[in-house]
Amino acid sequence: MFTGVRLREICGLSWSAVDFKRGTKCIRQQLSKERGKGGKYYIATTKNNKTRAISPAPFVRTALKEVKREQAENKIRAGKAWENDWDLVFANEIGNYMVQQTVWTHFKKIVKSIGKPETRFHDLRHTYAVAALQEGDDVKTVQTTNLGHATASFTLDVYGHVSEKMKKDLAARMEAFMQNIKG
Repeated sequence: MFTGVRLREICGLSWSAVDFKRGTKCIRQQLSKERGKGGKYYIATTKNNKTRAISPAPFVRTALKEVKREQAENKIRAGKAWENDWDLVFANEIGNYMVQQTVWTHFKKIVKSIGKPETRFHDLRHTYAVAALQEGDDVKTVQTTNLGHATASFTLDVYGHVSEKMKKDLAARMEAFMQNIKG
């Protein structure tokens, strides 16, 4: 919700892609699954095969530091059972990857508990995009950096809904422009 990153990219995020000093996350891979029953999980490139660096808000970095601390504790508790071969940020108590279905199941419980059972995980990406555009982020940055879309036009077509706030802000800017012209 606060980065615009896809679920598979979240599940495939490795610690080597998190730079606490610079405050960036490098989105270069995703956790994917072979098709068919019993398909194995594997690390793949991003949806468009491009790497992108995002700079999430400080509170996201703080949350990641807490995840790192908890993971270090889990690693000590798990001992020889620890299996985080892909160095994933989001792993279970013994270091195994978290499959999208598990994340989705927990997400659905949360949204149901707040009275929004129809909410999809992908809606968080939508919320991020609309909020970023509404708050004045330029579409090219939102498109290339956070969302990873191939074109800005796709980002605008899918996520560029005009909100009431955007309409009011536009009217206020036009009013200020006209007042400046009048002198």
